Amino acid sequence: MKIHKYKLFGKNIVIDVNSGAIHVVDDVVYDCLDYYENKSKDEIIEILSNKYSNEEVVEALEEIDYLVKEKMLYTEDIYKDMVINDNSPSFIKAMCLNIAHDCNLKCKYCFASEGSYEGKRSLMSAEVGKKAIDFIIKNSGYRHNIEIDLFGGEPLMNFEVIKEIIEYAKSEEKKHGKNIRFTITTNATLLNDEIIDYIDKNMGNVVLSIDGRKEVNDKIRIRYDGSGTFDSILPKIKKMVDKRDKNKQYYVRGTFTHENLDFYNDVAFLADQGFKEISIEPVVLEEDNPLSIKKEDLPVIFEQYEKIAMEIIERKKQGNEFKFYHFNIDINGGPCIYKRISGCGAGYEYVAVTPEGDIYPCHQFVGKEEFKLGNVFEGKIDEKLSNQFKNAHIYNKPKCMECWARFYCSGGCQANNYSFNGDIHKPYEIGCEMMKKRIECAIAIKVFEAMQDF
Repeated sequence: MKIHKYKLFGKNIVIDVNSGAIHVVDDVVYDCLDYYENKSKDEIIEILSNKYSNEEVVEALEEIDYLVKEKMLYTEDIYKDMVINDNSPSFIKAMCLNIAHDCNLKCKYCFASEGSYEGKRSLMSAEVGKKAIDFIIKNSGYRHNIEIDLFGGEPLMNFEVIKEIIEYAKSEEKKHGKNIRFTITTNATLLNDEIIDYIDKNMGNVVLSIDGRKEVNDKIRIRYDGSGTFDSILPKIKKMVDKRDKNKQYYVRGTFTHENLDFYNDVAFLADQGFKEISIEPVVLEEDNPLSIKKEDLPVIFEQYEKIAMEIIERKKQGNEFKFYHFNIDINGGPCIYKRISGCGAGYEYVAVTPEGDIYPCHQFVGKEEFKLGNVFEGKIDEKLSNQFKNAHIYNKPKCMECWARFYCSGGCQANNYSFNGDIHKPYEIGCEMMKKRIECAIAIKVFEAMQDF
């Protein structure tokens, strides 16, 4: 597939798959593209004669011819023979540090078995954390910038160790000429003035979990006694966000399930609370779970994404915009071609470390022993397994090569692919469909911005 075309918000949008060029075209060009590759000029004129004059069709075909000549439409893929198999050395640039395999909540959709990752509940020691810092510095090679996400469970259950690890990282980065940036993902229940101040000063980014409206949040994000968290966490999240100035990152992150498919309302609610960086993501659960997203849910989900996109457009007109995480696309540059081909880098550029120091391709593979890459005390990873992930890019995923969104999606989440299909090379179909819709919406927003339709 060389082009993808769709209509959204009154615009006819055409994407050249291989170059990434985006065109807004009139109805005649839009219809001509249905036949351009397979029909002659005279045939196209005849087919469209009941809708347009001959002169209109000829003019449209000339416009398409020009775009093709200028390599802005129907371009070839110049990268497919360059990266089929890459066994060159890899350098790790990001780590998910599972500070706590424990949690003080009992969220109904938790992929991490309420923090335990289907194992024993445990907290990372400072010793393991420091070894993890040593490991990533040693294996980062030429990379100057290193990202570390403090994750769980609930990482703030291990706050004192977090502080010790960060102080150690600060001392080591200077010795080795690195820049280590920390992010923390928290359910916000344990935030207090001391922790808020520490996070603000020491974290490049903070991810704050809340599912939106009270009735939605409190149905899923519950304590062990069954009580909801909304009334407790919303003021704390606001306080944390208010502490961040405009140059410091944060986002509030929620999850939607089969039971709250009207998640546009949760996004709008969070925007109304004054949050400018918002993410509401689809739950990923086994198919028989009552909360899991079903194929038949997709039409409703697509409507919700369109409503969110239009809400962003309307609020931008009013000077009160917010960002929706899954619509963040840089159509003028974006990730380098290698990143667009290979995705998140799980298993070779990105790893997760457990409280015991075991290394996995990402936090969603934790506990799956067949994917254990090593241990921080050994200081190295299984290169054969790492290379399997490195080469699980779009060109080694046949289904992806048929898809117009491959350079935006990069082959989907490897963990989701494995969970649903038993193979990291086979994309998770429902996830693919949602991703494609999000990309269409994101590009439509960019089109409005570029055409200054505000």
